Amino acid sequence: MEEKFFKIDAFEYVADVQIIKSRLEAEGVPVFLRDENTLNSDPIISNAIGGVKLLVYTKDKERALAIYNEIRAYAVDSNGNAIVCPNCKAKKSEAYYTRKGLFYSLFPFFEKRKYKCLHCGIITKPV
Repeated sequence: MEEKFFKIDAFEYVADVQIIKSRLEAEGVPVFLRDENTLNSDPIISNAIGGVKLLVYTKDKERALAIYNEIRAYAVDSNGNAIVCPNCKAKKSEAYYTRKGLFYSLFPFFEKRKYKCLHCGIITKPV
């Protein structure tokens, strides 16, 4: 049986997903947010439940991904230039944290930032 929904992405805070949800709905793509009400009532548990999930119907997957990739923010260096993947030279990377160990799970902002290329999937060290 085919899945009815496709998860576009998960977001730590409900506010982060609202702009993308509005844009998708403006383009005629129905959007569903899983765990939105749970995080509105207790935002501290976001990491424990995996954040708020942005879902679309499976039939709208390709269109929704195209819109999402068009408007999403990619990582930039301190000069505002896009981070370039050393492997495939794509300029579509996002900040990546491993959060290994109890200390980094509790205090993720102490972990050194790495970048994950959304094109080839390679994880690079800070620039």
